[in-house]
Amino acid sequence: MIQRISRVLGALVALSIFVPGPAAAQNVMTPELLWKLKRVSAPAVSPDGNSLVYGVRTYDVKANKGDTDLFVLDVAGGHPVQLTDMKGSESSATWRPDGQWIGFLSSKGGSAQLWEVTADGRKLRQVTDLEGGISNFRYSPDGTHISFTSDVKLDKTVNDIYPDLPEADARIMDGLLYRHWDSWHDYSYSHLFVTPYKNGWVGEPVDLMKGERFDTPLNPFGGVEQIAWSPDGRKIAYTTKQVLGTDYTVSTNSDIYVVDLDSGETTNLTMGMMGYDVEPVFSPDGGRIAWLSMERDGYEADRNRLFVHDFSTNARIELTAEYDNDSHSPVWTADGESILFTSETWGTVQIFAVDAGGGPVRQVTDGVFDYVSLDVARLGDEQTLVAARRSMSSPTEIYRVDPETGDAEQLTFANREVLAGVELGRVEKRMIPATDGKEILAWVIYPPGFDPSRRYPALLYAQGGPQGTVSQFFSYRWNFQLMAAHGYIIVAPNRRGVPSFGQEWKEQISGDWGGQAMQDLLSSIDHVAAEPYVDETRLGAIGASYGGYSVYWLAGNHDGRFRTFVAHAGVFNLESMYGATEEIFFVNFDLGGPYWENPAGYEQFSPHRFVQNWDTPILVIHGEKDFRVPITEGMQAFTSAQLKGIESRFLYFPKEGHWILSPQNGILWHRVFFDWLGRYLQPVS
Repeated sequence: MIQRISRVLGALVALSIFVPGPAAAQNVMTPELLWKLKRVSAPAVSPDGNSLVYGVRTYDVKANKGDTDLFVLDVAGGHPVQLTDMKGSESSATWRPDGQWIGFLSSKGGSAQLWEVTADGRKLRQVTDLEGGISNFRYSPDGTHISFTSDVKLDKTVNDIYPDLPEADARIMDGLLYRHWDSWHDYSYSHLFVTPYKNGWVGEPVDLMKGERFDTPLNPFGGVEQIAWSPDGRKIAYTTKQVLGTDYTVSTNSDIYVVDLDSGETTNLTMGMMGYDVEPVFSPDGGRIAWLSMERDGYEADRNRLFVHDFSTNARIELTAEYDNDSHSPVWTADGESILFTSETWGTVQIFAVDAGGGPVRQVTDGVFDYVSLDVARLGDEQTLVAARRSMSSPTEIYRVDPETGDAEQLTFANREVLAGVELGRVEKRMIPATDGKEILAWVIYPPGFDPSRRYPALLYAQGGPQGTVSQFFSYRWNFQLMAAHGYIIVAPNRRGVPSFGQEWKEQISGDWGGQAMQDLLSSIDHVAAEPYVDETRLGAIGASYGGYSVYWLAGNHDGRFRTFVAHAGVFNLESMYGATEEIFFVNFDLGGPYWENPAGYEQFSPHRFVQNWDTPILVIHGEKDFRVPITEGMQAFTSAQLKGIESRFLYFPKEGHWILSPQNGILWHRVFFDWLGRYLQPVS
């Protein structure tokens, strides 16, 4: 026992004194520089189409918090004008229909309330002061009402049930989904409200979901895009899932509901459509409505289809029936003739268009980048687009895009000064042969100042999801330029199971977690490791969530390829994961049902079944508030490594969830991450 403690302490001391640095610390990406970057939000276009408002978030590492301010910019370009500089953040900015004021949410007074600022920034006022605050607000197109969501308490706590026990600190659960992602259920439900509005004055709010134990938008990631006003201001559409408790955890059957504000009648627009139905968008004349729909109940990664409903005929048509990838963020053109949307395609996210009456889908943009938002604007007399765009080499900025040619012009330059003089690594697209004869698109990122005559260590990046594209994302955790700056070649393959290569490619992973996807990962690292500038004796594998699962699986099945592993929020034991996660529909579909019905699948692919083969140092990272992949998954992996005498470390975050969100924890994450890799892979300096 004493010898084992000494060995562990020795390993920790050795780790603490090894501090590898970036290849050229003065002119490459560092964790501290990453947190200096400003984060630009998606823009909202003014009613006349000539201006846009957007947020810019900055972080104060010393204070360990961020702050978002609002800016206005002409669609034609020019110098942005800062609108707000309030205590705390301003968010959810949108234009009042007359274009004279801009509404936004601020928690300056303690809870999120609606504020307004004039388009020139000279006047500022608070509009609402409602108990508990509001979220997801919108103006009605005629400017006579606003809608918003607010939490309504409908369930009883133990203290409500037993008022003579005011200090009792417990929960009584009679059904599932008592916690979700990173939060316990708070006995409340997010309801949609409408209230009269006139020139900064609001009337008495009306709860359109009174008494209902349902939420809009959908928890935990739904936003205002799941709520839409009709152009005449007489109808409002919203998204909800009208099932409760245990039934909620096994279903993805959400629907679009349309409320006629004159009659009070509510209609389920998507009755009989069994998967996710989200993001309603009315046509400019109000005669039609578009939305996104998945076909199968219980499959959260089903193909996201674009539908249109005609109110005059009640006809419903899918516009993307012949398109084999997912649709996102639909937007009508100003004339109502077409719908634009974004979609993953071959490891990127591009803008697409389709006629509203049906026809072939047309790709508008093409390039090595991701478009992450989309809106219609005007440039003079012509329609144009504004969109937020990013790549592995650039954080998000706003661009103007020609809807016919796809040509783009950058409008914001929030990070030009911070990135000036910073040398970035080359990003290369590779097509790698798979074991079944198909090809894998992998991104390879090289260190700044890459010299092919030298030999570099390489990192295999395993993507999470599992249905998550390795696109041109700019991550503030898994940042490939930051890794490359520390002297590593990064191999980031789009293995089986990710979107953007058709539904067959994406769906192959379900029920086969440890199968072809793992072979794709191994094929990718083997292919790049064969290059003369890669040192095949200095390879590491890293990843989070399903990527963390991949790391744990590889740790028992890598045949000596890797010298170290890093697993963040990874699934270690499929049976315990099934019994403790919250959205049961996910594990039901992807793992082929519960373990008592499919024991062979769990035994075949659970990483903990291969721990007897573990012999390689591993860093385990996990957050206490991760309810999707509970903390015990990381604990089990670390315990196994320790009991086997394998050099290992457990980085534990008591206040973080599936992601690491605070600045100082983010920097700590990177320091421990690079310390660990540097100890075993000794990057080129």
